[in-house]
Amino acid sequence: MKKILFYTNQFFGQIGGEDKAYQEPFTKEGKIGPANAMGPQIKDAEIVRSIICGDNYFAENIEKALEFVKEQVEDVKPDLVIAGPAFNAGRFGIACSEVCKFVQQTYDIPAITGLYWENPAVEMYKQYCYIMETDKSAAGIRKAVPLIAGLANKILAGEKLGTPKQEHYYPKGQRVNVFHEKDGATRAVEMLVKKLKGEPYDTELEISVYEKVTPAAPVKSLKESKIALCTSGGIVPLGNPDHMYAATAKFWKKYDLSADNCLTPGKWESVHAGFDPVYANESCDRVAPYKVLKELEAEGVIGSVYPYLLTTTGNSTSVADATKFGQEMAEDLLAAGVDGVILTST
Repeated sequence: MKKILFYTNQFFGQIGGEDKAYQEPFTKEGKIGPANAMGPQIKDAEIVRSIICGDNYFAENIEKALEFVKEQVEDVKPDLVIAGPAFNAGRFGIACSEVCKFVQQTYDIPAITGLYWENPAVEMYKQYCYIMETDKSAAGIRKAVPLIAGLANKILAGEKLGTPKQEHYYPKGQRVNVFHEKDGATRAVEMLVKKLKGEPYDTELEISVYEKVTPAAPVKSLKESKIALCTSGGIVPLGNPDHMYAATAKFWKKYDLSADNCLTPGKWESVHAGFDPVYANESCDRVAPYKVLKELEAEGVIGSVYPYLLTTTGNSTSVADATKFGQEMAEDLLAAGVDGVILTST
C-alpha cells in the first residue's frame, strides 16, 4: 500500500479560525478535514499522516515550517504529498504551494494542491507542482476532491497524464511534442473559421488577458490640489494594533497623521514580508514619504496634504482583493475632495 502525506491549515485542520492562525505545525495520524473525503476516492494508497499549521505561522516562519515538513517526509517516506485545496485563500495557497514545491524539488516526490485561478500562488508556483483548478471558495470542495483524487490515482499508478486541460491542472510552462494528423497551419485556419462562425474551439496557445484601466486626467495645478498618500508597503503603527497581514492582505487601514509632519521613527513600522524591513523601520518615510509631502506643502508646491495614510500590504495580495481595496480607497478620497494620490510600493 502506497503512502500519502497530507498538509492543511488550522481551519481545515479543525482547530479554529483566525484565532489559531499562529498555530505551530503538528501532526495527526491518518486523515483530517478534506483528506477524509479524498481517502475513499484514492486507490491502492492511504493518507497516513496529516500536517496542520496556522497560516500566519507558516507565512512568518517559512524555514521552520518547511523544516517540520522535512522531518515528516523523511519519517513517513510518502509516495505522494497532497496539500489543501486552498481555493482563493492567499496565505493558505502560498503555504500549500510552498510545501509542494519543497517536496517536489528536495525529494522528487510528486505533490498536488488545488487553487482558484486568482490565487496569487498559481502564478508563483504552477511551474513547480500540480495545482488543480478549483472554485473560489470551500463551497467547491465537492468538485475539487474528485479532481485531486483522480490525478493522484494516475500519478500513483504510473499512468501517462493527459494535457493540463484534460487533467484540470494549471499549465506548468512545459512544452511537449505531440503528433497531429493536421499541420499547424491547417489547425490555425480551422480555429479561425470556427471563431468567425461563433462556434466553440480550443486554442493551442492561450494568451493572458489583463483588464485595461483608463488613466486618470492629470492634476491641473499642484498648488491648488489636495494630495493623499497611499502605500502597499505594509506601514502601520508600531506593534501592528490592527493585525495587518504580512502577506495576502484582506483589508486596508486609514491612519490619522494630522498631529505629525513625518512618520516618526519608533512610532511606525513595516509588517511587509516581501522584503527586509530594517531600513524602512528606521524611517518609514522611506516607504511612505509623508515628510516630503509636508515639506512641499510648506513650500507652496502642493496646495494641501490629506492628513491620513491609507495603507495595506501588497505582498501576494490577490487581484480581486487589491481591486476591492482600490475601489474603497477611491470612495474615501473622493469624499474628502482629494485631487491626486501618491501611491508607493516597495
